[in-house]
Amino acid sequence: MNKNYDAIIIGSGPNGLSAAVELARNGAKVLVLEGASSMGGGTRTDELTLPGFRHDFCSAVHPTGLLSPYWQQLPLSEFGLEWLLPPASVAHPLDDEEAVILTQSVEETATGLGVDQQAWQNLVQPFLKNPEGLLADSLKPLGIPKHPFLLAQFGLKAMWPATHLANRLFSSHRSKALFAGCAAHSVLPLDMAFSSAIGLMFAVMGHMANWPVAKGGSIQISLALAKYLESMGGEIRMNQLITNFDQLPPAKVYLFDTDPVQLARIAEGQLPATYRRRLKKYHFGPGVFKLDWALSQSIPWQDPRCLTASTVHVGGKLEEVAASEKAAWKGIHTDKPFVMVCQQSEFDSTRAPAGQHTGYAYCHVPHGSTKDMTAAIEQQIERFAPGFKSTILARHATSTQAFEAYNPNFVGGAITGGAANITQLFTRPVARFDPYSTPHPAIFICSASTPPGGGVHGMCGYYAAKSAMKRL
Repeated sequence: MNKNYDAIIIGSGPNGLSAAVELARNGAKVLVLEGASSMGGGTRTDELTLPGFRHDFCSAVHPTGLLSPYWQQLPLSEFGLEWLLPPASVAHPLDDEEAVILTQSVEETATGLGVDQQAWQNLVQPFLKNPEGLLADSLKPLGIPKHPFLLAQFGLKAMWPATHLANRLFSSHRSKALFAGCAAHSVLPLDMAFSSAIGLMFAVMGHMANWPVAKGGSIQISLALAKYLESMGGEIRMNQLITNFDQLPPAKVYLFDTDPVQLARIAEGQLPATYRRRLKKYHFGPGVFKLDWALSQSIPWQDPRCLTASTVHVGGKLEEVAASEKAAWKGIHTDKPFVMVCQQSEFDSTRAPAGQHTGYAYCHVPHGSTKDMTAAIEQQIERFAPGFKSTILARHATSTQAFEAYNPNFVGGAITGGAANITQLFTRPVARFDPYSTPHPAIFICSASTPPGGGVHGMCGYYAAKSAMKRL
């Protein structure tokens, strides 16, 4: 590594690779250092249960990846990335009635909501006139938006607690449940301000395109980015665990695809104590407990239409979903957790042997939880898919501690880069005019702990690279 580099990126998650790609596209000589033996961060895919069953270790379904304003500029399909789109984005099963289905068609989705058919259309249609503009302005740091009136219209709804907005707009428990399930991706209590933001954004994205999976596993996203980077002369080195800044070779800029606490520790001698103290106060929020299954068949949902969706929100009505999410935030475990189920093998035959399937599910748990949620998760699925447990051939559980061991960025099992509450929604990791910069002119942070936050979209890395290029 005794070469002269313009930029060194620490970490090879989607944001680190996106930062590297953007720098290389602009002529920089780039080196990516990854502490693990394989790249990808939250996008690795492994045989976690039985041979031939390929499981996404963390991220699984990728609406923000398909619709990423940055990745849409890149020739990733030429480097092996293929998106597979299911017939529907979300299925939300309910007790003793048909599931609610979110599809790209607004009319089809609204028809399934009964008395709230017009209310759902009124909610999403204004943003579907220019959804690409909304995404471009939302998936960026604070600044002057290109579509200020559209963003303001979004913000007037996004600022409300999800429970308040759902109860104000909808009459039917079906519509409220659908919105609650989308809002639960925020990992916030649904009675907290701005918990509607993610719910509304995910609903809009569901009408832009059905939420896809990556053929061959989520690792294919990072592999495509890596191959593109290497085609431009960039380098990637594995098994390069960086614990001290002195380990790094000379470069003009350094971009850390790490959580704020790791940045503070690694660059202790380069960053002032006041800034490091602010980084160490970063709030990560709840963690997750995840299960992967090798299954003998498809999940036997009571409503078989659930098999058309890449994601199934398992948790019943709004009140039950809200109770589960608030419990995790308050440090409490629940016997009826809200469970996010992904069924990649329904749309990607490479994930499991012929006639068999993979299953993927997680629930939010208190930060650093040590409780085994296997029974609670499987019982919730069994509730809406009688006979599910009998299809399980093998299972693999990942606790909050296992997530952090797998990727140190997942502090306490928090997989989304930190809490997106009002104090960190716009000022992550700390309040600075340029959130990617630090007091050291050559050190930047590009992880999901920067705007726009969690999700596999590469936008944090892209904007961090833009910031670093001013130094170059």
